[in-house]
Amino acid sequence: MKAVIMANDLFASLRTYLNKVSEGERTPAELANVLNTWVKQSGDVLKSKIDEEVLNTVTRMGFIKREEFDQLRAEFNEFKRSAKVSSVKTTPTTPKKSAPKKATVKKSTTQKKRKS
Repeated sequence: MKAVIMANDLFASLRTYLNKVSEGERTPAELANVLNTWVKQSGDVLKSKIDEEVLNTVTRMGFIKREEFDQLRAEFNEFKRSAKVSSVKTTPTTPKKSAPKKATVKKSTTQKKRKS
């Protein structure tokens, strides 16, 4: 609806300027200048509206901007580097476990006598 109003405003403005050009009140260069200004302003407004709508849609979908992603990636990589360094520094040296000792069986006195 807004686009129709803007188009009607444009056509009304053009008619007015064309009448003034035909009556000699305005020059074709002035008309061209006004038209160029209107086109630039309309383009800027349209670009702004598109950017706003894209941002709203992308945000609703849960996406993030590339700059935010790159920043998060850099933070994550820094975290990984610091975690590696801190794990190397804070890893305690654990003594090696020795092999379990075998149980020794005490020979009874009768066994000792048999051998002798």
